[in-house]
Amino acid sequence: MPSIKTEIIDVLWKMKKEGKADATIKNVSKALHVLTKSCDLNDTEAVKTYIAILDRKNGYKKQLCYSYDCYVKTHNLEWNKPKYIVAEKMPKIPLESQINLIISKSSRKLALAISISKDTGIRPIELMNLRLRDVDLNKGAIYPTTAKHGSPRVLKLKNNTLTMLKNYLATKNIEINDKLFTWWTSEKYGENFRTARNKVATKMCDETIKSIRLYDLRHYFATMLYNKTRDILFVKQQMGHKKIDNTLKYTQLLQFENQDNYTCKVAVDIEQSKDLIEAGFEYVTEQDGLKLYRKRK
Repeated sequence: MPSIKTEIIDVLWKMKKEGKADATIKNVSKALHVLTKSCDLNDTEAVKTYIAILDRKNGYKKQLCYSYDCYVKTHNLEWNKPKYIVAEKMPKIPLESQINLIISKSSRKLALAISISKDTGIRPIELMNLRLRDVDLNKGAIYPTTAKHGSPRVLKLKNNTLTMLKNYLATKNIEINDKLFTWWTSEKYGENFRTARNKVATKMCDETIKSIRLYDLRHYFATMLYNKTRDILFVKQQMGHKKIDNTLKYTQLLQFENQDNYTCKVAVDIEQSKDLIEAGFEYVTEQDGLKLYRKRK
């Protein structure tokens, strides 16, 4: 009789042959190994009961059910798959000042990764799969392989991030086909981000910083881009979304009625205006020969 390890490998290999994404296969593997610690995977009712009484959120239970369903189908078992509804929740958008603070207190490699995430809204897994060949250092553009079957896209880096990238590459022996962040995975990126974030929160005595998730950088990018362009289709394309429904939520996240949400700057000449625009400020008006700009804090 084959071991449970072999039976799980059979599930993963079937998914691989069906063209499932590596990230999906990895998540299923993790979930099945979690279940094996408390259940006999061939006892469908035991697994179903374990998931039901588990003191975890529905999102986690839904993932367990999906993973176990892959096992059931591979080994010709029968069960009535439970339906766990995940409540929709609007993401919280961090302040740019908080993100910049985390960047300033991070290592060179982590600071670069966070800065790229902030500039482009790229998914962590897409960023960690990015290779040097996917970067145009002259144009400051990156061409990620889009995850989740989304639309292909080209993303623009801001000048300061491009400078960080060039300085980083100057210290690394990275070949054209090598990954930019070498051996880092999206999980490792998330772990390093949380460590740096928590250190900043403790040092600044600001517990709200601890609530910032790595994926919130993606939400920050989308919200700021929609605020700037008011073009929901462009935001959809830049986010690599397959469905417009995933993008529409960002139209609800803008609350710019309060002037305190902005940092305001004044430009007296073209060079100062250019610097402010490159820093993400938007033009508001002109008064007494001075140009006024603003940017969300």
